[in-house]
Amino acid sequence: MNYSEILAEIHHEITPLFGQGKVADYIPALAKMDPNKFGMAITTIDGELFTFGNTKDEFTIQSISKVFTFVKAFSGIGEKIWEHVGREPSGTSFNSLVQLEHEFGIPRNPFINAGALVITDLLISEYGDAKKEILNFLQDLSQDRSVRFDLEVAESEKQHGFRNAALANFMKSFGNIENDIESILDTYFYHCSILMNCEELAKSFLFLANNGIIPGSNKQLLTKSQAKRTNALMLSCGLYDESGEFAFRVGLPGKSGVGGAIAAIIPNKMAISVWSPELDEYGNSLIGIKALELFTTKTGMSIF
Repeated sequence: MNYSEILAEIHHEITPLFGQGKVADYIPALAKMDPNKFGMAITTIDGELFTFGNTKDEFTIQSISKVFTFVKAFSGIGEKIWEHVGREPSGTSFNSLVQLEHEFGIPRNPFINAGALVITDLLISEYGDAKKEILNFLQDLSQDRSVRFDLEVAESEKQHGFRNAALANFMKSFGNIENDIESILDTYFYHCSILMNCEELAKSFLFLANNGIIPGSNKQLLTKSQAKRTNALMLSCGLYDESGEFAFRVGLPGKSGVGGAIAAIIPNKMAISVWSPELDEYGNSLIGIKALELFTTKTGMSIF
């Protein structure tokens, strides 16, 4: 299959959509992104790489980092993780407080903000310097030591992170947060600010397409069962309250971030990343979703 040709076709077909979304501006540092950027990268388990567009431009991965923090916690503490976070779609916005009141401070899943804050708390308890541990993990996965925090974005998120502070304090009142709130928020904002590009992001997701094993190294990050469960969570919860629509249109496990990136996997085949900063009403890349929909339609490859 000629993936390079398919990527060029996708770019041609998504071009009329530019201008229909809106760059995230609730974090001022993100509002500076160029809305006309587009990059898409495919990396296969066999080591092939196919790219189109701005695939070497860096962006902050934002909520995509929640997959990596979840994997780090899941691999470290195993099934005990489910004492602190659920595994159901939320049906509400990614920063909603509503369900926590009714569900006694247990977030619905690890990919909404409340869930990611709980996971961050667990990582601090497990590793101490969780910021360093998470960054090293991403550098290892991407095989690039230049992967780093965007200090401006992290500080901007800190200055405007009132809702996240409310979520953390609310969960602490239920006993579902152990560590100091400021430490948790600092670590959370920093892991959301990690800078990567499309090629690095696709490479970092490849182990989830390969039963938890990093291709080429035989290093097992997750058991086969854990990798399956992580992919199931991405399918059902990875795009906030648009996850059902994404499963319907694209048919792949994936995770989005308000920086405009989406990463997805096709089991036993490849990982795909796409970046386009204009977001839809749910906070997901408008063009990114369409590009992935076109990819699975043109290739006939989805999990269904």
